Amino acid sequence: MSQDQIEILKRALKREKAARKSAEKILEDKSRELYDISVELKSSNIKLNDLVEEKSSTIKGIFENINDAYLVIDMFGNVLKMNDVAIYVFGYDIDKENFNTTDIIYKEDVEYTYNAFKELYQNGFFNDFTARIVTKFKEVKWVQINATLIYNKEGKAVAAQGIVRDITKEKEAANLLIESKNRLSALVLNLNSGIILEDEHRKIVSSNTKFCELFKVDAQPHELFGMDCRLASEQNKLMFKDPSSFIERMDEILEKKVAVFGDQLEMIDGTILERNYTPIIVAGKMKGYLWTFRDITLEKNYSLSLEAQKEKYSNIIANMNLGLVELNTNNEILMVNQSFTEMSGYTEEQLLGKVESDIFPVENDSDIIVKENLKRLKGESNSYELKTKCSKGNFKHWLVSSAPNYNLSGVVVGSIGIHLDITEFKKLELQKESILKELESSNNQLHEYAHIVSHDLKSPLRSIDALTSWIKADNEGKFDEMTLQNFELLDTTLETMEKLISNVLEYSSAGSKSQEDEDVDLNRTLSDLKKILFVPENISINILNKLPIVKGDATKFQQLFQNFISNAIKFSDKEIGIIEIDYKDNNTFHQFSIKDNGIGIEKKYHDKIFKIFTSLNKREDSTGIGLSIVKKLIDLNEGDIWLESEPNVGTTFFFTLKKR
Repeated sequence: MSQDQIEILKRALKREKAARKSAEKILEDKSRELYDISVELKSSNIKLNDLVEEKSSTIKGIFENINDAYLVIDMFGNVLKMNDVAIYVFGYDIDKENFNTTDIIYKEDVEYTYNAFKELYQNGFFNDFTARIVTKFKEVKWVQINATLIYNKEGKAVAAQGIVRDITKEKEAANLLIESKNRLSALVLNLNSGIILEDEHRKIVSSNTKFCELFKVDAQPHELFGMDCRLASEQNKLMFKDPSSFIERMDEILEKKVAVFGDQLEMIDGTILERNYTPIIVAGKMKGYLWTFRDITLEKNYSLSLEAQKEKYSNIIANMNLGLVELNTNNEILMVNQSFTEMSGYTEEQLLGKVESDIFPVENDSDIIVKENLKRLKGESNSYELKTKCSKGNFKHWLVSSAPNYNLSGVVVGSIGIHLDITEFKKLELQKESILKELESSNNQLHEYAHIVSHDLKSPLRSIDALTSWIKADNEGKFDEMTLQNFELLDTTLETMEKLISNVLEYSSAGSKSQEDEDVDLNRTLSDLKKILFVPENISINILNKLPIVKGDATKFQQLFQNFISNAIKFSDKEIGIIEIDYKDNNTFHQFSIKDNGIGIEKKYHDKIFKIFTSLNKREDSTGIGLSIVKKLIDLNEGDIWLESEPNVGTTFFFTLKKR
């Protein structure tokens, strides 16, 4: 081997050693790097495991403690997993029973739910799905669901998970809010005031029917939405008596941005509107304007009428003959009218501020004014008389009608008394009492005289009756037929004369009170009369309703019904005679009727028959006094009498007696 070859080999060996060292160094570096990476990877694995465990724990905690229901279902709707909230919401527990989502679908939402799940399968998710469910316990709930599909490694959907929120209360609240909004809208729409709501740019946001009516707008309220109020105001100003003032005042109100109430606008047709304005400010920023318009024409006219009436009655009060006094709760005089100053003799200045009982001393009952004013404080009204000394020392009789005076809150703040000077009436009353005593004495004397006259008149009649009886007895069989007829005519005339005298005496005593009033059962009175009176067999007396117990003189009530029934019997001309007695309660009066089917009375005689000695039928047994006695007895009981009758059909007498 040559030297050159040896050199070449040496150099190749040297290069090989250098390459080996370089390779060993690289290997050593890579081994070291690989070791470091291995250590780092091991550490990362540990951290990753910790992180996975931490995340798993977190997810588990979220799953268990989430406030909403959480479900995992397979592709057939079977529930695979659920948290405690889901158990509470749906009522099912998969640890105890099978649970499929189709079990809880609300009947009316089946199609809607099907379409939602179809969207889930197509898109892989859905959000804010809202529907009704039926729980295990048959409760209907509203829920909101956010759901996603779960895929395996091959990307195939194997399950779905969803968060279900119970929004029943929110739904109910929302429905209530909608109902309230609808009610409010309906209320605004039908308010008796015209409403215009503008936004900050003066565009109409809302209006109502009354506004369109007041401003004669030929459109529905919703059609005004978005209209420029400036333009509308310019058009509407011509409806007012002062168009320029209408616009200027509106601009002034808008510029000040302060609520305004009670502006009055007069329209050219005479209508008067009240305009109110309220700015709508939110967080310090102007967000709109609310205008209301109300027709106050009637109120305005009424107010003017009230002012006129007030002026009118103020003048009347000032000049009427009745004294008017207003007192406060301390009985101090606050106001008097001119008539009272004239009645009392004091001037207005002398009376105002004075205590009424101090300035007007009352004879006999000095505390009457104080007592009566205490009644006013209790809200009582009444009238009373008093005798008081006036300014000149003379006594006057006053009739006082007093009532409590209330403020707007309904609290008694005093009293108002109307005073009538009855001094002259009192004098007349004393005179009347004297005259009545004299009249009573005269009536008593007249009554006694009537008895005496009756006795004196009947004595010669009895003598004549006795004499004719003796003559007939002494000459029995000697008189011819004509003489006997004359004697019978004489007997009848004597009997009629005696009955007439008895009836005159009865009539004279009918209007007088012979004894104290007592309770009289008219049912018993009628029963007794049926026994006393001669009632032919062809006549029946029927009482249709139970009669009342009345207060009065039993004898006079018997007289009253006896005369009616006797007349009905006397003037009965039918084969079957009927007399019907009826009664009804007429508030403060008893009302009776006595109906017969007798001969009847022509209408022209309906008033005449109650006059004394009036007899429409010239009968020997009729004196013409019976109905006069009836009229007098009814007058004595403060009643009234009238009749309905038709000749040949019958008569019904109606009469009333005042209740006592």
